[in-house]
Amino acid sequence: MENLLGLLRVRIKKGVNLAFRDVRSSDPYVVVKMGKQKLKTRVVKKDVNPEWNEDLTLSVADPNLPVQLSVYDHDIFSNDDKMGDTEFDIKPFLEAVKMNLSGLPGGTIITKSATMQI
Repeated sequence: MENLLGLLRVRIKKGVNLAFRDVRSSDPYVVVKMGKQKLKTRVVKKDVNPEWNEDLTLSVADPNLPVQLSVYDHDIFSNDDKMGDTEFDIKPFLEAVKMNLSGLPGGTIITKSATMQI
């Protein structure tokens, strides 16, 4: 990729009080999209408070593309049920990188948390 600006690591931590999409629970997973890229977490079976703690890495070529997150309930015999979605802009992260914050203490991480209401 000749226009690659860098890599973006998205950490999918957990879901809290997700809706029941099956009889008494859900089998949730998260899909992360950016442009033509699409990554998924593992399915957490029968849990409306899943903990994924997974890092998904996207290649950033166009900073104008948002990162889209969608939560689905996995179904075996029918289409998966969409439970909710959200998106965020990566431009603030790129601006932070351009600030050359090299004087910060070691291990300092600049983050943004997104909360999705389902």
